[in-house]
Amino acid sequence: MKKVIFVGAGAMAEALIQGWIEQKVVDSNHIYVTNRSSSERLDYLSLKYGVRVLQNKEGLSDADLIVIAVKPKDGKAAMETISPYISQSTPVLTVMAGISMETVQTLLGERPIARVMPNTSATIGMSASAVAFNNAINDEHKKRLNQMLDAIGIVIEVDEDKLHVVTALSGSGPAYLYYLLEAWEKIGTEYGLEKETVRKLMVQTIAGSAAMLQKVKEEPDELRRKVTSPGGTTEAGIRALEDNHFNNAIYESIKSAEAKSRELAKSE
Repeated sequence: MKKVIFVGAGAMAEALIQGWIEQKVVDSNHIYVTNRSSSERLDYLSLKYGVRVLQNKEGLSDADLIVIAVKPKDGKAAMETISPYISQSTPVLTVMAGISMETVQTLLGERPIARVMPNTSATIGMSASAVAFNNAINDEHKKRLNQMLDAIGIVIEVDEDKLHVVTALSGSGPAYLYYLLEAWEKIGTEYGLEKETVRKLMVQTIAGSAAMLQKVKEEPDELRRKVTSPGGTTEAGIRALEDNHFNNAIYESIKSAEAKSRELAKSE
């Protein structure tokens, strides 16, 4: 693509930009960024990644792809601002949580629209993304967008309504794991280990466990049982998780995030 324009310049926009450049999906000279107010942020992205700052809204008219990466609360205003300037044939890729393709179409007109929920691991080419397409997306658009998303990790096509739970699972998933690592580091240091030591051990533990799931093709509960010797330390730890309602805490976190995604959709 010769001209990909990001409307919004936050963390997710940066993750996609960095991922696409590093994976050689889009050349930095073909990526343009714009946002509502922060020229400092645009200058930062331009300096760090070599992307271009969109100087005027007229530059939207010849875009090959527009990526809307603003916060959901800013989505309506952003789309109303760009609507008069974009071609009716230009595809739109939206990464706004909770904002439906129907709303995008209402504000930007009938056009090819894809809605994706990646996560910030796109930065290193390891995102877990789910994407939904509207009826105006043709096979060529779909193939190209899937290639772009596959280059920054994995991508799975789902019905749009399922993006709410995807948002709660893989979209927010990195934050849950980082939160878990914070807890491990806290308890590890309380028992006398250096924070750096705990991090090295537990990051490798997470990576190794993920690799096991990918390579051995066994169910998580079976792998868990293989680690859990009767009367051993792991069993004691698992029992403590059960006593403290670990499964319920996980369920409630996903349920709350999924409900928030639906709330954002209703407030469009």
